[in-house]
Amino acid sequence: MVLGRSFEDMCAQMYYRGKMFGFVHLYNGQEAVSSGFIKLLKAKDYVCSTYRDHVHALSKGVPARAVMSELFGRTTGCCRGQGGSMHMFSKEHGLLGGFAFIGEGIPVATGAAFSTKYKREVLKDDSADAVTVAFFGDGTCNNGQFFECLNMAALWKLPIIFVVENNLWAIGMSHVRATSVPEIWKKGPAFGMPGVHVDGMDVLKVREVAKEAVARARRGDGPTLVECETYRFRGHSLADPDELRDPAEKAHYAARDPIVALRKYLIENNLANESDLKAIEKKIDEIVEDAVEFADASPHPQRGQLLENVFADPKGFGIGPDGRYRCEDPGFTAGTAHV
Repeated sequence: MVLGRSFEDMCAQMYYRGKMFGFVHLYNGQEAVSSGFIKLLKAKDYVCSTYRDHVHALSKGVPARAVMSELFGRTTGCCRGQGGSMHMFSKEHGLLGGFAFIGEGIPVATGAAFSTKYKREVLKDDSADAVTVAFFGDGTCNNGQFFECLNMAALWKLPIIFVVENNLWAIGMSHVRATSVPEIWKKGPAFGMPGVHVDGMDVLKVREVAKEAVARARRGDGPTLVECETYRFRGHSLADPDELRDPAEKAHYAARDPIVALRKYLIENNLANESDLKAIEKKIDEIVEDAVEFADASPHPQRGQLLENVFADPKGFGIGPDGRYRCEDPGFTAGTAHV
């Protein structure tokens, strides 16, 4: 959780210094959700994210260097600098991607869960017991993909957990103004799956709910819908002046900071002391500083990389380093054409 918070704070600094471009959406305040779920998963399990994906990637084990480099648009990033802030992906770590449009990741996650069930039941692979966790926000829950995928997951009893990170705001739209039934968890039973509401500012409560949902999915009992009520401490993105939310509301949730709450719990229950926690913070500071130095020193992608993984190029035309399609088919009289 401390890594996630410190990493995002550093992202804000780097963004305003011009090291990152485009939209950057930070996760500050929601760390208990990511840690509470992802730290229960196995390496082979899958996570599908949203445009607020940096901390999901870190929680799943993607190195801070690879995440920061991706944000800097460098070749050492987890997507070779071509994904950026909203499109983190790592096959090695089971991170199925961040997605710029809301709801895009839910069908991908549902497909991953289906593949696990298919391997186990059709291909008779007893080792296929991966669990998929799909993260998305409250605004997504008014979109069609959400309902369609809940229906399919329940119908086929897929090993998936739908985790709603309800931070109460869809950009500048209050959640309670945007949906006829604000209690998102109630939509689970409508499709025949458990629906659970949990305090998303308490990592221990999130973890308890996650334990049952992960166990349910892994033993083949089907999906769960979990609504984690949380709050983002910054604007929707770093380009958002955050003038729409009531200052009293922001102060209320800031007082319930999940990291401060866990720190207090650890000390009061003699699970850690101040020096232990200071040591963690010092280690995290070193990791984040190293990630920035590594990213800043890493090379930019070559121009010839721009169109890689875009076209299948079945005829072997090839894409030149100058960004032109090169075609030697005699029937193609133009010879070369700008893409």
